[in-house]
Amino acid sequence: MVARILPILGITFIDILGFSILIPILPFFVKHFGASDLTVGLLFSTFAACQFIAGPIWGNVSDRFGRKRVLIISQIGAIIGWTMLARATTLPIVFLARIIEGLSGGNISVTQAYVSDLVEPKDRARAFGYVGAAFSAGIVFGPLLGGFLLARYNYSAPFYAAAAIQFLTLLLTIFMLPESTSKDERSHVATFSDIWRSLTDRRLAPLLVQLWAFSLSLYAWFGVITLLFKEALGFNGTQTSYFFASFGLVSVLLQVTAVGSTNDRLGARLTANIGITCLLTAFLLVPIIHNILTLIPTMALFAFGMAITRPSLTALLTERTPENQRGTILGVSSALDNLSGVLMPPVSTGVLGAFGPAWAGAPSAFWSAVALVLGLNAQRKERARGAPAVEAATSE
Repeated sequence: MVARILPILGITFIDILGFSILIPILPFFVKHFGASDLTVGLLFSTFAACQFIAGPIWGNVSDRFGRKRVLIISQIGAIIGWTMLARATTLPIVFLARIIEGLSGGNISVTQAYVSDLVEPKDRARAFGYVGAAFSAGIVFGPLLGGFLLARYNYSAPFYAAAAIQFLTLLLTIFMLPESTSKDERSHVATFSDIWRSLTDRRLAPLLVQLWAFSLSLYAWFGVITLLFKEALGFNGTQTSYFFASFGLVSVLLQVTAVGSTNDRLGARLTANIGITCLLTAFLLVPIIHNILTLIPTMALFAFGMAITRPSLTALLTERTPENQRGTILGVSSALDNLSGVLMPPVSTGVLGAFGPAWAGAPSAFWSAVALVLGLNAQRKERARGAPAVEAATSE
């Protein structure tokens, strides 16, 4: 199974390596032009909003014309965007670069669809765990490379490096990645009425809502975690970067080792519910965070919960999705992710500012509770229909 998806794992790692170079640098780069904190937030929201629009569209295009072509278009858009950032001399050019990259970006949903095309249903949760591990590994090493280049040179160097890495990804996609769908499969294209029926289907729609609640909890946490470390623990930027790198390494190990084995024993539905329970517990422990020792329970539970939940829910989603709509439905899920990235960071940071560090995890805890209630309700219904939760991922 690993051999079949190895090319896409390599491409995912290199792609995210390039993308993550700019994550810690971009806010400082924008402020280099004299921009306010609000402008920095608007830049991130603009990119997320563009991906929200583009995700379902590129997913549908991949169903119609093939995954490989969409990945190539997305990679070309990223190369253009990062090159524009490297050469930007005004703030409007920075915004234009992020808009181009956002509108051309369909990588995540198309990668998920690609993997689901190649892997048997029983192995999909494990395969999505490997994709998550490649993603996390890129997140670990990208910021380290970007920080090194910024310290040695200037702002242009990390962005040129990201563009060069993306160009390497483009070459790998063109020459090494086979198309995962056949002409016959692409000839049976779903109509918009078919897609709408799937999105409102009683088995698929609640799962999309649960994925969105899970995503809302994550983006609320990602939006506030750096400020929480600063306020509760007195961390500076360097300490936070090292902590994130360590957390990323732990995430890689968990996604490689825990996802497949847990799903094999318990099934995707029960595994997802256990993961969400760990996340909810982690967020409820935020008020006790006062030093490194009291931080460890929250971060350990968060790392484990995040590692096993996303692959399990994605495996369930692909199982319930018709093959000729897989890219589109995963694109909708990706769009909801990006909508979460627009909505939740201002909420969680606003709660932190208004009520203090003890309340920083409250928005994430709320949405985790919503996701858990939806998951437990789905598990109850599956058992009532005579489909044991252990077999839910493969029997429906």
